[in-house]
Amino acid sequence: MSNVYLNWFTTDEQFPFFIQYGGHEEDMSLHKHADFSELVIVLNGHATHVVNDEESFIKKGNVFVISGGTPHAYMAPYDFKICNIMYKAEMLKSAGPDLRTLNGYQALFVLEPFYRSINGFKSKLNLPIASLEHVSAFIAGMIKEYEEKQQGYQTMLASRFMELVVYLSRHYENQEAGTDNSLMHLASAISYIEDHYCEQITLEDIAAQSRISVRHLNRIFRAYYQTTPITYIQRLRLELASTLLRGSRHSITEISYMCGFNDSNYLTRQFKKAYGMSPKAYRGNS
Repeated sequence: MSNVYLNWFTTDEQFPFFIQYGGHEEDMSLHKHADFSELVIVLNGHATHVVNDEESFIKKGNVFVISGGTPHAYMAPYDFKICNIMYKAEMLKSAGPDLRTLNGYQALFVLEPFYRSINGFKSKLNLPIASLEHVSAFIAGMIKEYEEKQQGYQTMLASRFMELVVYLSRHYENQEAGTDNSLMHLASAISYIEDHYCEQITLEDIAAQSRISVRHLNRIFRAYYQTTPITYIQRLRLELASTLLRGSRHSITEISYMCGFNDSNYLTRQFKKAYGMSPKAYRGNS
């Protein structure tokens, strides 16, 4: 199995992004992306997609994300045409908080790639014909922009990529057939947490929002994330605290309330466990 690197396609380190049409007339051997993720949109035909030795049928209209390090291959392609969009993970980290609270985004760009990396997860987005035609035209414009490289093309492409991510995420959220119900329940829980983690939310709140029981909420969190909802919330709060310690003049007590801790001593204890130093020391080292 071979490793594929983004610099095989582009040497622009300031803009780690590449888009192209891909046509496969023969089998593509098992490979993995060493340092990038890939958004794949099947524009025509069909093939067998192999991920971690598991096979699934993919066809026109399917959309999925392969994260870095996940082995995959294509077999038995027939009139198979795809669009490959290769990007570094940090491009999505710049997304606004409203995108991270979108269930379809969490499912398509976060949960599916993670779960696909540890087994042959077969769930995927399936675009209806009219939506695929819209996406195909949108992609054609992106490829033209990338090839012509006029002034400002990087900003233009980054903006259009995020627009495409939103469009696909909305479609994922609205589709029903072929979607793993547990995955969508989890995506709903993650979205609610991302939007409310600084508040005093409870497991009952999260479960009610996701239309499942607290027991099932804990079960699917452990199945997909290998952690609990409370631990996930704690991590988000600590990440925000570290950001505020570096970039603001708020007192540690103020930061504890802003991050949902309501107790500066508790924040200090949890911060030491996570970062190996107190919030005061962390701020002094930043």
